[in-house]
Order: sequence, then C-alpha cells, then structure tokens
Amino acid sequence: MAPEPKVFALPPGVDFARALVCGLVARLGDAPPEEMAQTRLYLNSGRMQRRVREEFDRLGTRFLPRLALVSDLARAPVPGLAPAMPPLGRKLELARLVDRLARGLPAFETGAGLFSLTDSLAGLMAEMQGEGVTPEVFERLDIRDSHAEHWRQSLRFIQIVARYFTAENASDPERRQRLVVESLARSWAEAPSDERIVIAGSTGSRGATRLFMQAVAALPRGALVLPGFDFDMPEPAWKALCSDAFPIEDHPQYRFLALLGALGMTPAQVARWSTAAPPAPARNALVSLALRPSPVTDQWMTEGQALENLPAACAGLTLIEAADPRQEALALALVLREAVERGEKAALITPDRMLTRRIAAALDRWGIVPDDSAGLPLSQSPPGRLIRHLARMLGRPLTLEGLLVILKHPLTATGAAARGTHLRFTRELELKLRRDGPAFPDPETIRAWGSANSPEGAVWGDWLAGVMTRLPAPPAQPVAAWLAQHLKVLEVLANGPDGTAAASELWLGAAGDMCRRLLAELGAEAEEALSLTAANYADLIDSLMAGAQTRNPRAAHPLVSFLGTLEARAHGADLVLLAGLNEKSWPEAPAPDPWLSRKMRLDSGLLLPERQIGLAAHDFQQAIAGPRVVLSRARRDAEAETVPARWLNRLVNLLGGLKDAGGPDALAQMQARGAHWRALAGALERPDAPVPPVPRPAPRPPVEARPRQLSVTAIKTLIRDPYAIYARHVLRLVPLEALTPEPDPRLRGEALHQMVERFVARFDPEQAPDAAIADLLILAEQSLKASVPWPSAQRLWLARIARIAPELVAQERARRAEGAPALVEEKGKITLKAPAFTLTARPDRIDLLRDGSAVVYDYKSGAPPSDAEVRHFDKQLPLEAAMITRGAFAALGPREVSAMRYIQLGGSGACREIALGREDVAQSWEGLHRLLARYLSPEQGFAARRALQKARGPSDYDHLSRFGEWDMIDLSCPEDVG
Repeated sequence: MAPEPKVFALPPGVDFARALVCGLVARLGDAPPEEMAQTRLYLNSGRMQRRVREEFDRLGTRFLPRLALVSDLARAPVPGLAPAMPPLGRKLELARLVDRLARGLPAFETGAGLFSLTDSLAGLMAEMQGEGVTPEVFERLDIRDSHAEHWRQSLRFIQIVARYFTAENASDPERRQRLVVESLARSWAEAPSDERIVIAGSTGSRGATRLFMQAVAALPRGALVLPGFDFDMPEPAWKALCSDAFPIEDHPQYRFLALLGALGMTPAQVARWSTAAPPAPARNALVSLALRPSPVTDQWMTEGQALENLPAACAGLTLIEAADPRQEALALALVLREAVERGEKAALITPDRMLTRRIAAALDRWGIVPDDSAGLPLSQSPPGRLIRHLARMLGRPLTLEGLLVILKHPLTATGAAARGTHLRFTRELELKLRRDGPAFPDPETIRAWGSANSPEGAVWGDWLAGVMTRLPAPPAQPVAAWLAQHLKVLEVLANGPDGTAAASELWLGAAGDMCRRLLAELGAEAEEALSLTAANYADLIDSLMAGAQTRNPRAAHPLVSFLGTLEARAHGADLVLLAGLNEKSWPEAPAPDPWLSRKMRLDSGLLLPERQIGLAAHDFQQAIAGPRVVLSRARRDAEAETVPARWLNRLVNLLGGLKDAGGPDALAQMQARGAHWRALAGALERPDAPVPPVPRPAPRPPVEARPRQLSVTAIKTLIRDPYAIYARHVLRLVPLEALTPEPDPRLRGEALHQMVERFVARFDPEQAPDAAIADLLILAEQSLKASVPWPSAQRLWLARIARIAPELVAQERARRAEGAPALVEEKGKITLKAPAFTLTARPDRIDLLRDGSAVVYDYKSGAPPSDAEVRHFDKQLPLEAAMITRGAFAALGPREVSAMRYIQLGGSGACREIALGREDVAQSWEGLHRLLARYLSPEQGFAARRALQKARGPSDYDHLSRFGEWDMIDLSCPEDVG
C-alpha cells in the first residue's frame, strides 16, 4: 500500500523561511545530527535559499540540510539524457522558422515583430514541455467557428515545431527538467527512496514542478511545505473553485486545490508545519473572505457577521490613495525613511518597475540605496544602452539625434587620452548641426567641419566620419554579419580618436562583462540560415538585453528591499509596502497569445491566462498578512483615471458593507493613516516660503545696448513681441533648431523660394505653357531634393506644387506682359537720421513695369496676411515700398511703387494685391520712425507677447519670459536691466 502523501503548509503572514527552519529543526530535534545533513531541502527561489541559510545561521553552529532549487533539476546529470540546448540557440532556431512562417503564410497576421512572435512561441513550447502537452493533442481540437482561420494557420505551424518534442532533438531546459522528474518518479516507483526530501515554498504552478511534488509527497520520508495556505477558507468555498466549466484559476488558492486533487487529498487534510501563528489572524480571515470567488461572494454578508472589531483587525493597515504616481512614490519613500530611522526592516513589493525607479530616486535624496532584487536591467546599464543605441543605427539613415546620443554617451571615446576634448568637439558640432544642418549628417559634412575647425578637430572629424562609414549595411544579412559590424563600430566608438581598446571602459564592471558574454554567446549560437533586416536585428538585441539583469554597483541599505511579487513569501520584513495596486499593474494584464485561443488552451490542457492573475493574487494574500502593511495606489496615471486592483476593490467594498463590525470605521482609519503620508509628501515638496509668480516682463536695457539695425521682417516682431527682439538682439540668444528636425513650414518656404527664384530667372515668355509647367516641376523637384531630406515630404509638397503649377505659369506670363523682374532676393538698406537707425530688407522680388514704376512681391508658402494685418502689424511690404521710393536698392534707384502683391505658393496659388496706397505707405514710414524712437528711449521696455496674433501662439522665448506664471491680460512691469 502506498504511503499517504504528507502535505504541510504555513498560513499567510508567517515568516516562511524562519518557520520552515524552526519546524524542520523541531521535527529532527531527537534525531542524530547527521540526519539534518542527510536531508535534502528543495526551495522555490534563490532568495528563499538565501533566507533559509540566514535562518540556520541565526540558530548557531549546526549541520545544514542539502539545499537545492527545484529549477536545478534541469541541470541534474541523468544517464542517457543530454544537456539542455542553450535558450539563445533555440530562440534563433525558432526565429528562422517564424520568419519562414511570415513569408509562407501571409494569412497568419499578428501585428507583432519577428522576435516578439519568436519569444511567444518559445514560451508556448516551454509551457507545452513543462505541462507534458504534445503537438498531437492539437489535432483533436475543434476550431469550427467563424473566426478560426488564424487558429488553423497557427495549428498548422505548431505541427512544424513538433520535431522539437522528439527524443532525437536536444531538449529545452523545461523539457529536460520534466524528463529528469519523470525519470526520478519512475525510479522511486520501483524502489522508493528512503532519503528525507522536503519541497518548500512552491505552489506547484508549473507542470514539471507539480509532478516532482507529487513524486516526493508519495515517498516514505517525503514532505511538502506550502506557502500562504488559507486555513480560513471553508469547504464550500474550496469546492466553488472548480464548479464551473472554466476553473477559477484567478483565485489565490486554486493552485493548491489542483495540487491536492492530483495527490488525492482535500484541503482539510493539509497539516500545519509548525505552531508559528500569523501576526494578524483576524486580518487574514477578513482578506480570505474578501478574495472569495465571485459565485460565493454572497457569503460576504452572512460570514461577515462573524467578524468582530474590524478596526482592531485592520490596525496594521494603511491605505495611501495618491493623486498621481509622483505623490505615491514620494509618500512611500517617506514611509521607508521612517522605517530606517526606527531600525525596522522594510520591503517594497510591486510589479511596477517604473514606480520602483521613482521611489529609488526619492530615497536618493537621503542617501538610501534599496536592495533591489531585480537589480538594474542590463538594457539600462551604460554598456547596454550604448549597444542598443548602436543596434538601432545600423543600416538606417543617421539622424542628428542618434548621432548626439552616441557621442554624449559616457562610454564613448573612453580609450582616448582626452575625453574632455571629445566632449568639447561634440558640443561645437551639435551647435553647428542644429543651426545649419543637415538633418541627416554624412561623413563628408563631418570631415569638412573638422578640417575647418583646427588640426585637432580634423583628427576628431576623421575619426567620427570613420565611425559613420561603418554604419550602412545591406537590407538583410546573417546574424553573424550584423554582430561583426556591430562589435567593430562599438570598438572604434569606445576607443575614440587615437585611443586603444586596452584603455576603453566599455567592457569594465559587472554590466560590461555581462554584455560581452551575451554578445559572445550570440556569436557562438548565430545561425547562418537566419537573415535579418536592420530592424529585426535591433529587436533581437533589445530582447536579449531585456531578459538580463545586473546588480547595482552601489552598496545597498540593509533595512530596505525592493522585491517582486514572487518574493512576497520570502521577505521576512517588519513593514511591507504593497505599491501600484491598480488594474493592469497589479495584476498585470495577461499577454495576448497569438498561437492559441483561450478555449484551445483549456481543451488541450495548457494553462489559462488567469493563472498569472491567480499567482499574483496569492502573492498579494501573503504580503498583506504581514505585521504592518501599507497599501498604495495612484488615482490617476499619465493618461487617465486608474481602476483599483480587484483585490483592493474587494477589500474596500467588504469593509464598507460590514457596518456592525466597524468596517467603515476601519476603512476610514486606514485612509486617515494614508492621508498623513500624503500630507507629508506635499509638505516635502512645498517650498519653505511662497514663491510669487513673476510679472509680465518688459526689460529696459541701456540705450546703447539696444539694436540699431533691424530687417523689415523684424519690425513685425517688434510690434507684436518686443521681448523677442530684446532676447535676440540684446541678449543675443538665437534659438536652436529642434534636436529631431522635421519638415516644418520654414523649411518648406525656403525650398519653394529657391524654386521660384530659379524659375523666374530662366522663364521664357515664348515657351509653351505645358513646357513651362514641366520646367517648374523639374525645378521644384530639384529644390526639394536638395533642401528637404524627407522623401515623404518631398512627394507631398511636390504634389501641391503640381496642383497650382498651371496658375503660377499663367500669372508669370501675365506679369512678363507688364514688365520684367529687376531684383530677386537682393539685399538693400537705408539709414534713418532721426532716430539713427539702419533698416534692411531682402525682397523676394521687385518688377519694373513699362511705365518705370516698381511692383514689390512677397512669396508666401502659407496664407498671406489680410489688409488689416498689413496696415497694423505686418509692415514688410509697405516698408519695402517706402525703401524703394527712397533709393534703398542701388540697382533700381528711387522708384515709385505702383503695387504690392502676395504670391501664394500653396492653396490655390493666387496672387493678391494689397489695397493700400501711397498714403498708407507714407503712414507706415512715419509710424516706423515713431516706433523706433519709442524703443530707443530709456523709458520704454520690451514687453513680452505684446500683441501676438493668437493669445496662445508660440514664441521662441516663452521659457525665458516665464510665460504661464503670468497671463496675457496682465500688465507688463518695466524693469531696468544691464
């Protein structure tokens, strides 16, 4: 007769590692000392293993059991069983198959990238192998529905990967672990081991682990110790977990029920491992009731009546409902800081990595470095970032932003003697490129700039140009070719000009060493048959980096830990912070499965997506049972209002309904304790003294510092936004172009002006209209290609020109009948005597008519201003007309101006004449004198945003004037400066 399975458990809230060790020592108290040394103890995680060692050390000198991890079975030596295939090798092999799938089955469309699809397929294979599901199972699935084409294609492909399940192929780690477990189970079935074996800390959520637990539980001296077992759940609640067609896998205790069912046991047969009691039994009962499955939540009101004095049960709970993630992070940082001052051990548990980074940043102000179990993602380490950035640049057009990212990286040019010189040249190059372009730098431009700078700059420019010449690549090439190119660029970039690889810091430290080993493994496993595009190679590098972690080099504080949800059972902390309790964060939304539907998973015996939710719920149930617990969430994230996590929502709703037991009072007290920390967070960010907003500025620089020369286009700015004139011409602050250039209206205007200038110069009135239109389009295409490096913008703008080209040619023919162009884009100037001032202009075009008068034109790529705007604000054409009449352009001499016209290079291509006469031009000239005299007076300030066309229209100097602290209706405050 087979021995009865022996399953023990510890309730939520008990320090699992400590209770496990104390229970094991107590059970072997009368046994010889070597009995402990002969005991084999399998644990669920490395952190649990470390905690168990610490607890044995705490008890003094003694023999230790043979500690191992359940996952170590995948590497256990078994006769006739080859080592597992490296995961990276299997990933590249699967990627080749997925690439062929995408080419051969166009109907199989998921919207995911190659390696996203590969990772999901690898996960499915691991799950199938761990659960013992073979591809033959899918042949019996019924997928006859209206949306089954995708799933049929998926099943066809899974048949292709069936060969990875055969004995002839190298096993994956999951399959090998299951084969090892099956081998052990067979050998123990024939000859049961008399060794004492204990598996502790695992819930049996994975198939191979559950099979191993079943085999151990059947041994004469085998035992299981389950974590966070809910002894408060009544039998009807347990039965409700499997009452529906779909099992309720999102319940925290479901995995235990499935394990016990496989062992032929009921929850009532689970014994307590030790007498260790949870710190808050009443709270455990409350949480157990709150987490009941939905079909039995009607028992809240009936069983809830048995709960008493809920304020006392919830005395150790604090609920922080922050306004946003920033406030949540700061409040939790304050909680952790107080714990450090009290000498208490605190653990922060959350799956939200962005939140942990916020909290770590807040703790840094007090010099507290948490012990983060997740470590630093390798992708965020200095070498990891440089490797990822370069991977994104291979085989693609080099952008200004991408170039500056790698030049400013702290590991660039570390092999050279003078990194300071490198940073100086980087800064100067950035200013040059952001002012003058090009938007997509090329080696020739860099070499020319370096040679014009200095001999030292020429060396630096040649080095950078050499780096850039190594970036182009064919559309697709094997992984090994990509990697070789990648490593060469990395080496040259890290060495710097005249640098050496020996002096480079690229591969130093734990992160550098891990990156080097990862790339070396990729080179060893790379398949020649797998040809990747540049984008797919970059995705491969990202996916490899995303799965690796490195330790933070800074020494961590011994009292503060950041843990993942899986480690909730191993923390042993006095204070537990459960953060980010919002839906889609905790629990995380299940990842979409492109291979199998939910019904197909259920029918084939695979795990349902709810399993992850159930495991997260179990982690929550264990963590909330700690001695003192802080629950926190943000009511809003960066996008919208958030939804509380379902477990927190259930707990709050249950408390609100148990009025007789003081539930609403308990909830109010929890929220009041949370409000205290929110208030402290607000006080921490509140300045010591109120900072009044600045008034609307109107600086008054000394008269001698004020500009004495402006262009006619700047007069409009002087009228509408005098502060911009002050900033540009007095402070000499010139706005830089965007770090990521775009085809903006200014660039379109420059290209179209160049097109029209060349078209006017070569226009022949005798030419046929169709030929003239064709010439115009050729010139337009040439100008756009020369000035606009974005092909999409080129085609879009060229199409607009083609639409209005007949109108532009017809207008030009009519203008040539009246006269001829005299000046095109030529500069003129005139000096005023009272006040002393020089006015400059560069008209787009001036024509001379047959009667000797002039017509001044201005090309507009957008909508031209109205007559009212010209009369009051946009004085460019009236002032240019006034300058022409006064002989400001030497090639023309003084001329009468008979018309002022706008030519629209967009829209309908219309030509509009301004309805202003000589009197208006004379008034504009007189007004200019008054305007200049006013602004050359020491009493006049340069007010910000004086009369912008739109109240919220942008200005280049809004940040300098601190617009937003003052409003457009505020009066300006003149202030002497300089």
